[in-house]
Amino acid sequence: MTTTTTTATTAPVLAPVAAPAARRRRRSLAPGRRLPASRLVGPVLLLVVWAAASAAGRLDTAAVPAPWTVLRTAVHLWTDGTLATDILTSLQRAGAGFAIGLTAGVVLALVSGLSRVGEALIDGSVQLNRAIPTLGLIPLFILWLGIGETFKIAIIAIVVYIPIYLNTHAALSGIDHRFVELAEVQGLSRLAFVRQIVIPGALPGFFVGLRLGVTGSWLGLVVLEQINATSGLGYLMFQAQNYGQSDVILVGLLVYGIFGLVSDSAVRFVERRVLSWRRTLSN
Repeated sequence: MTTTTTTATTAPVLAPVAAPAARRRRRSLAPGRRLPASRLVGPVLLLVVWAAASAAGRLDTAAVPAPWTVLRTAVHLWTDGTLATDILTSLQRAGAGFAIGLTAGVVLALVSGLSRVGEALIDGSVQLNRAIPTLGLIPLFILWLGIGETFKIAIIAIVVYIPIYLNTHAALSGIDHRFVELAEVQGLSRLAFVRQIVIPGALPGFFVGLRLGVTGSWLGLVVLEQINATSGLGYLMFQAQNYGQSDVILVGLLVYGIFGLVSDSAVRFVERRVLSWRRTLSN
């Protein structure tokens, strides 16, 4: 009798599958989300340090008055009408010079950037003007235009137009030539080419130059209002220097700083809206 032995086949025991390792969250290399009112953090921190040093007696009050002293002085100057009048005068000078410089910078950049003849006639002269310190032209402009308002506005216009021209011209020169070829294939007219290709391509550089021009108008104004002026923030600071009123000087500097910060922020706001189609680190 033959005994048949059957071997039971056992199913392989599967080891429990290990849980997949948690994927590491990819670290973003971008700066991150924009913080609200982030540009005010630095000035506020500086103000806090200034107030703390003044309260601790670490600062010479004759040289650097406390923030509350400067605030009282500003309120007094505003109440008697001195500060308001000087601010209005400074705004008019800066506005007139900025408008002229903005127009000149944009027009010259377009002519030079879109024409080889225009570039030959304009670019070298602007580069030469850029190499000459603008404030060094003050004695010559006084001889040409007198010592009144005209020469002040002219100097501010020069300070403004140079960065606007340089950055706009650089942006125009940096437009990819393939876009020009595409426009030619599409049969765009000169006006359509400028509107659809040139202007969008030049806007980033233009806004960089615009920010520098806005800041330059205030920097030039500080010096110019101390030359034979009878009103303006620079004149107010110059008179305060003669009488040793450091608190009045700080009031003028703070007003200049506030105007510069506000105008730069306004330009950046417009830039973000106009160039919202760009994907950059800033947005």
